[in-house]
Amino acid sequence: MTTDLRVHFIDDDPTAGDLFRRFSRDKPYDICIFRDPLAALDDIRANGSQLVITDLSMPGMSGLELLEAVRQTDLELPVIMITGFSTEDNAIKALRLGAMDFIKKPFDMDDLFVQIDNTLKQAEERKIEKSKRPRMEDQQNQFGMIGQSEPIKKLFDIIDKISDIRCNVIIEGESGTGKELVAHAIHNHSIFSDQPFIVIDCGSLTDTLLESELFGHEKGAFTGANQNKPGLLEVASGGSIFLDEICNISDAMQMKLMRAVQAQQITRVGGITPIDIDVRFIAATNRNIEEMIEAGQFRHDLYHRLNVVSIEMPPLRERKHDIELLIKHFVREFALRYQRDVDGFDDDSMLRLKNYTWPGNIRELRNMVERNIALADGPVMHVDQDLMNARTEEGIDSDAPTLEVLEKRYIMKILERCGGSREQTASILGINKSTLWRKLQSWQNKTETQ
Repeated sequence: MTTDLRVHFIDDDPTAGDLFRRFSRDKPYDICIFRDPLAALDDIRANGSQLVITDLSMPGMSGLELLEAVRQTDLELPVIMITGFSTEDNAIKALRLGAMDFIKKPFDMDDLFVQIDNTLKQAEERKIEKSKRPRMEDQQNQFGMIGQSEPIKKLFDIIDKISDIRCNVIIEGESGTGKELVAHAIHNHSIFSDQPFIVIDCGSLTDTLLESELFGHEKGAFTGANQNKPGLLEVASGGSIFLDEICNISDAMQMKLMRAVQAQQITRVGGITPIDIDVRFIAATNRNIEEMIEAGQFRHDLYHRLNVVSIEMPPLRERKHDIELLIKHFVREFALRYQRDVDGFDDDSMLRLKNYTWPGNIRELRNMVERNIALADGPVMHVDQDLMNARTEEGIDSDAPTLEVLEKRYIMKILERCGGSREQTASILGINKSTLWRKLQSWQNKTETQ
């Protein structure tokens, strides 16, 4: 029977495949049976599928690995995992990676086909429900984000697709592109939005502090540990945890975090009793994580566990059509906050702002609008060309300094321009305040030792 529905059944046991084929002869969908999960994956990618049923333990590629690979291709394709009684923990992991359901061996074929029919029906109902939602391209503001450019439409689409899938996410992109805003959007638009959402800046904490924050500690675990303290992973259980600047953690912490992500289980510092958690991990970095893996600076196993869904945040220079929308949004925000009767920028200024490269991305744009409204003396604001050239200040490299010296001069110049405000300086530079603090502290320590 040939239909538009294709169901893939993957099991390296030929008997299981033959049995499935025999029971499915009269079913209203095409059956695609594979013993090799890699071959099945190729067929799914090339020809599509409406449902994947896969064994958990297979040579060459496990069911979990196949599930992760499927999620890279199709965020919504339903997957049913077949597992033995002894591997129930892995089945639960499969559900967290986005499997629709799992069935234990030995199973009754009639029960399996009831499950198949229900899963296909649920998938169709979700498809119909999503078709009734407002189209993303018809709206400029989705999930608290502004934009109508193609990169932003694709981002909105991904957030929408994973709203009912409990999977881990990695967000990559330059500083200031809005990675934390996207993390909030992913959680707030999910089916467990009423559960906790915890943010932790991995780049601002030492290994010891980060471990204590994430995993918690028992009373007496170290000096000053006067009582038991639950970790943020416990607090976030049932919801999401956002790990910002994840590439800044050490190899030792990566290993500990890997175990938590994989097993959904932690042990407090100084404790011996494992604690079950149920957390969706959202990680972000402004560094090229794949290059770091090749250089041995980031664990590939942790990366692949986190990278079920990958989001690449576009820099603002690739979102030219969104700049005016963003400016108008920030003008309304800060005009209301500072009680300023401000309408916006004049035409010449708007043209300069739209043509500027915005190396600090949205963070720099937002700071610029806030600064101009705070200093505005009329309803129409003007931006001088000199202000747009702040990053190319003449004379800063006239003596051909080293890159380290050039960086220091430039940062100190922006710090001076901002009146010593580290927050504004970090915003213009497009870096975290913690990164700026470490650089300033490093230069101060060098000066004191000279």
